[in-house]
Amino acid sequence: MADVSATHSSARAETLGSVEPSIRHALPYFTPVVILLLVANAAMRGSWWMATPLVFFLLADLLDKLFGTEERNMDPTKRLDKRLVWYQVAMWTCVAMWPPTLVFVLWQILVVGHLATWEVLVMALVLGNVATIILVVGHEVVHERTVWQRRVGEFILGSIGCAQYASEHVYVHHALVATPHDPMSARKGQGLWQYLPRAVAGSILASWRTVRDRLALRRRSMWHYTNPFWRYALFNVGWFALAYWMGGALGSLVFLIQCSFAVFLLRVGDYVEHYGLTRMYLPSGRFERFRPWHSWNAVSKFSNWLYYNTQRHSDHHGKPTRFYPLLQNQGEDLAPRMPGGYAKVFNLALSPKRWFETMDPLVDEWRARFYPKVQDWSAYDSAAFAARPEAFNTIAEIHSSTPRLAKWIDRFPELLDCLRLKEFTDLELPSGLEADPEFDRIARSGLARVYWTHEFGVPEMLERIADIPVEGVRESVEVIRNWLNEKAFQIGVHTMRGSLTPLEAAKALSNAAEASIVGTLSAVERNFASHPAEDGVAAVLFGDLAAGEAAPNAELRVEFVCDGEPVERHRLLCRKFRDALQTLSRDSMLFASASASGGRNTVRSLAGFVERYSGSDSPERLGLTRSRCIFTTGDPGVAARFGRARSEILADRALRDGLPEMQTERPAGEIRPGSLSFDDAPGGLRDVERAARLLQVAHPSLAEEQEAPTAASVFRTACEQHLISKDTARHLAAAAETWRKVNGTLGLLLEPGAAAESAPASVRAVIARSCGEDDFDSLTVHCKEIAIRTAAEIGSLHLLGRPSPQ
Repeated sequence: MADVSATHSSARAETLGSVEPSIRHALPYFTPVVILLLVANAAMRGSWWMATPLVFFLLADLLDKLFGTEERNMDPTKRLDKRLVWYQVAMWTCVAMWPPTLVFVLWQILVVGHLATWEVLVMALVLGNVATIILVVGHEVVHERTVWQRRVGEFILGSIGCAQYASEHVYVHHALVATPHDPMSARKGQGLWQYLPRAVAGSILASWRTVRDRLALRRRSMWHYTNPFWRYALFNVGWFALAYWMGGALGSLVFLIQCSFAVFLLRVGDYVEHYGLTRMYLPSGRFERFRPWHSWNAVSKFSNWLYYNTQRHSDHHGKPTRFYPLLQNQGEDLAPRMPGGYAKVFNLALSPKRWFETMDPLVDEWRARFYPKVQDWSAYDSAAFAARPEAFNTIAEIHSSTPRLAKWIDRFPELLDCLRLKEFTDLELPSGLEADPEFDRIARSGLARVYWTHEFGVPEMLERIADIPVEGVRESVEVIRNWLNEKAFQIGVHTMRGSLTPLEAAKALSNAAEASIVGTLSAVERNFASHPAEDGVAAVLFGDLAAGEAAPNAELRVEFVCDGEPVERHRLLCRKFRDALQTLSRDSMLFASASASGGRNTVRSLAGFVERYSGSDSPERLGLTRSRCIFTTGDPGVAARFGRARSEILADRALRDGLPEMQTERPAGEIRPGSLSFDDAPGGLRDVERAARLLQVAHPSLAEEQEAPTAASVFRTACEQHLISKDTARHLAAAAETWRKVNGTLGLLLEPGAAAESAPASVRAVIARSCGEDDFDSLTVHCKEIAIRTAAEIGSLHLLGRPSPQ
């Protein structure tokens, strides 16, 4: 479709006929001149006369319907036709009349003083509406070829506080339209009120950066007299000073209302003209050229008279210097149509719900028509692409494979920056290193596996955290949380690409979690006012994090234990510990929101800890089998004393006597066909974990080498100690690792509560590959078989006895 537009325009003209330039055809373009006269009259008379210029704007939709549409074109080659002079007169009369009209109106409402204050404010709104016409007129003039005409355009735009529009429109909007680099182009799903802040501030910043870069090419500084922002400031401030001179604070308010309303309507116009229309990102790293289908158009006569054919927007972007009566209607099959004129779509845009209901189906239709090969537009519609367009390939990869990571980069696009760090790029080798795909995969993943599972452990991570300069606890915790999010994101991307297995990712995430927790507690300790006491306080980590099996949305459960009875210093310090951990878990990619828990009391004595868990129910005591001390303050010997207290609780005879009864308390969930939700089913994750913990309580020797062993390691050690048969141990360990793989993969790729079977095919393929299966259906069948056999193996376990000899 690259060379279609010119051919299409001539064919369209032959089909619908053409229109010749004439005085009669030019007369409607004098409508803005009439409005300026009505504005001056309203300023003199006030009262209901102020409504007369507003009629043209308030009834524009009705007038569009009344006057109908115009799809015919003038011959664009007639640029020098003498009959076009009447169109020039229409535009330049408006240009010439506006400055004296504005001065006259300001004089009447601010100096003459015959209007009430409310009438003055209404006139400010009238000027704001009329300013939309002046924007279009100034826009036409800054596109002219001669310097003096462009300067006139800047002067006119300065009267509504928008002189900088001359640069932002020509050098930013026209160059970057329909790409994320253009702050004035709205992506699909972005409401007007969400769009406005970026459009208003971003357009000024983008134009400033563009002017800076243009000056740099000529080796000139921003302070050089050729910087156009000197002129823009002169025009904007000059008009503001005039209003202030005439009316003081009230004059300033009137001018600000007029300018604010003008900027608001300008941005609404930008919003509706390009909403959801996106130029394709090419493999070269550039965007395709602008085409007629990258702008919305309209053919209503009245709005085109009022705004000098701006609704023929596609042709204006294709030929920016083309004189407004020569702008072409390129046909609905080439240039998409808005559902009405500017008046209608402006009103629609004010209500995002109505706007999305009307425009999103049109955007979808546009995409299917002009880009039928593109099936997934989520990357183009993402906030991450809007913020980091240069990372499009990575964004598209993430959006097609990992909905959870996609949501995170949309919330925090800066996460993408950590994929450009040497720490990450050095581990990402290109594909195609070897002819054998499997060998190639192993070669590319080897570096990541060695780094995350052997080279970059908790001590190295703590060193990295300590190197970050911070001041105070609050900043320390925020920096550590951001560091942890970056590491979790990097690990997630490695897993998505197959460089890390889910079990390796769990180990790496656990290390990062422990380092962030210890780093946070250390920051609190360093900034604690009291001097350290001789007695110690231990921080005890529970659950998956303690066992090195972390997955996203993990519970951050930490309890604090001290020697002797807690004193006020202990309580205050541990309260600060807990507050810091709450902050760490907020907006965390790894921890469940506000999950830092551990009971109502901030700290307990060792005796109180033993008393609490000795008197608690069995599941809570079983939780101690996956707990370990990760941090101490004061006397480091408190860690060993905690270990002995923990062993004392787990060796309680009442707990061991209750094991046969606990073994019968099995999960009763159902296995759904085609599903991976086996957590609560017999033979599922909870069943396997519970069996391992019961076995660990029955035989304390299973945890002698590791404080918080994984279920798989418990079963393997039990086999080595001849407590269970080799086949049973092999199967239960494999089942435990399978469920951890599945849960880790789902946690990394999917949002909490999302069903894997409902995920897109591309996501299901990544899930299957990460879990070691060829396809998703094979994975579900394999998991069902594992669950059935595991349930039977657990039911036949003899916790307190020995297996039958085999």
